[in-house]
Amino acid sequence: MMSKGNRSFSLWAIATVAVVAGVGLGFTFQSPKNTSIQRGYRGVAQELNYHDSTVAAQRAANRVPAPEAPLDPAGQPSSAAYQNVKVLGKVDANEFLRLMNAITNWVAPTQGCTYCHSAENLAYDAVYTKIVARRMMQMTQHINADWKNHVGGTGVTCYTCHRGMPVPANIWFNQGPTAPNQIGGVTEANIGKNLASPIIGDTSLPSDPFTPFLEQNQDIRVIAHQALPGTDNHSIKQTDWTYALMIHFSKSLGVNCTYCHNSRAFYDWNQSSPQRVTAWYGIRMVRDLNNNFLDPLGKNGTFPKGRLGELGDAAKINCSTCHQGIYKPLFGASMVKDYPEIGADGKVDLTANIGKVNDWTDKK
Repeated sequence: MMSKGNRSFSLWAIATVAVVAGVGLGFTFQSPKNTSIQRGYRGVAQELNYHDSTVAAQRAANRVPAPEAPLDPAGQPSSAAYQNVKVLGKVDANEFLRLMNAITNWVAPTQGCTYCHSAENLAYDAVYTKIVARRMMQMTQHINADWKNHVGGTGVTCYTCHRGMPVPANIWFNQGPTAPNQIGGVTEANIGKNLASPIIGDTSLPSDPFTPFLEQNQDIRVIAHQALPGTDNHSIKQTDWTYALMIHFSKSLGVNCTYCHNSRAFYDWNQSSPQRVTAWYGIRMVRDLNNNFLDPLGKNGTFPKGRLGELGDAAKINCSTCHQGIYKPLFGASMVKDYPEIGADGKVDLTANIGKVNDWTDKK
């Protein structure tokens, strides 16, 4: 049995160790330095807080590759110098080669040219990825020419989404049907709640806010202007989906709600920041791209079965595909200025035939 003196000494020793350890931890784990940016009127809590160390890591991960060295013009279009050029035929032949080299580094630096081209003959349409690449080039030109309300003069390139990978890191497919929930003996439709999906910040909200809003055109606005019965006909489930989409926005851009909204009146556009208008156009741009460029690649058989989702749909984009956690993709750096042929001035006919696998038979 421990004596009273020994017990007192033991308690003193434990307390001393705890104090020393606490002091040591205080020097070891320090709160990261933060930067606060005011975005609205003072006193309305419209500011963004950033951990400086996080921003430094993001900048390191979002370095823009150096542009390809310029080449002297060939003096003839690529369609005259090469066979089977269906999208960039008006581009100077040497500039065409420069762009092809850049695209290889942006999309398939390990696989090289044969990721899209037949090794037997680069002109052949023997690889499905070549057909996809043509359509993606048209999509890129379409964004830069027709969606300036969202991308401004910065524009996008293949690198904006791909970042050196054949398939962008942030894509999504339609979710398959799930079994209904049984709650208190009542059957309720399962809307993908309580799955802790990383898409929505591991919350209990619906795990697929993309199908209704970024592919379909469901109503996103669910906040009533008055707290009175009959002024808002939206259901709680619809609100859940909207909040799931808002969390996706926040995670995709690395910001909080006040980047676009004044939290005292989320619904009021007059009290919102200009970024809310930019986001409004962004939602519609993503719908356009999913429905007119990406979904058809699954429906028309361009993508093989192994590249489709469980419901047979092609991979689609959301805000994360371009932004990747940053309020502006690549922190606003523009790569289009170095490749004007894929910018707004290089827009081509979006209805032009891009071909299909093995449809080119002129092998002269």
